[in-house]
Amino acid sequence: MRLDRLKWQSKLVLLLVFPAMGAELALQSIWWLQQFPSIALWTLGLSLLLGLAAWQSHSATAPGAVGGAALCASLMFSTTSVPYAPWRTALLPVLLVLVMTSLATRAGRSRKQQLGTAEGKSGRSAAQVAANLGMAALACNGMSLAWMLNAATTNRVEWRQFLAFAPAMAALAEAAADTVSSELGQLWTSQPRLVTTWRRVPAGTDGAISLTGTLAGVFAAAIVAAGSTWALGGSSLFLGITVCSGVVGLFVDSLLGATLERWRWLQNDGVNFLSTASAAAAAWALQSAALRLLQP
Repeated sequence: MRLDRLKWQSKLVLLLVFPAMGAELALQSIWWLQQFPSIALWTLGLSLLLGLAAWQSHSATAPGAVGGAALCASLMFSTTSVPYAPWRTALLPVLLVLVMTSLATRAGRSRKQQLGTAEGKSGRSAAQVAANLGMAALACNGMSLAWMLNAATTNRVEWRQFLAFAPAMAALAEAAADTVSSELGQLWTSQPRLVTTWRRVPAGTDGAISLTGTLAGVFAAAIVAAGSTWALGGSSLFLGITVCSGVVGLFVDSLLGATLERWRWLQNDGVNFLSTASAAAAAWALQSAALRLLQP
């Protein structure tokens, strides 16, 4: 019953993400249709195709797939450059997140059903999609706007070009790391440890971590970060910031799970949204420090 009373958190996540993203996507679509119609059609078409694939593969419910397609389109528009190449946008890291989380969720399903931690066969809901991808879209659009407003600043454009999207990509890296770590960790470790007390707890316990699960999460974060770096033309600094921030978010997720979620003050959507936000915040802090150190 206590968890039922926390459903407002899922609704809050939806309200924080989709109204803003809907308005932003509408404006982005109009602008790109007026300036480069082919780019707009490719972006919208590929995003819809990705959403359809998520729905057909039961990775997301129908509303979740529509929401995911909208978030993907917004992320792609924010990272598009001319000449256009779809794989040189946020499409690649979003696709990596979808593939890795889907595979990790399906792995060992019978074992997870015994533990009572298996995800529903219909896939992720719209609230779950917003909790995992929403912060990346918010951060991406925010940093894109900030970069455009400061594009005329001398000696800063070059650094901003490859660092501006680090918070958004760190949020995506954390989303992948969290799911892969929890889904695979409960399969490979019979008795993980609670991150706050280091006591052994049953697999699937909120806030439980294991070495194998953590390594799997770090690997997933690194894959998304590497894909983001290649797609957006980043450097080793961009890669390092994205990986480190994604891992920070992973441990924040475990800490929130072991405390506020176990105390029934937060539910899973709230934890996921705050964890991706912590990854974005960590990347922003590292990005700001790098800009101060590297500017002549």
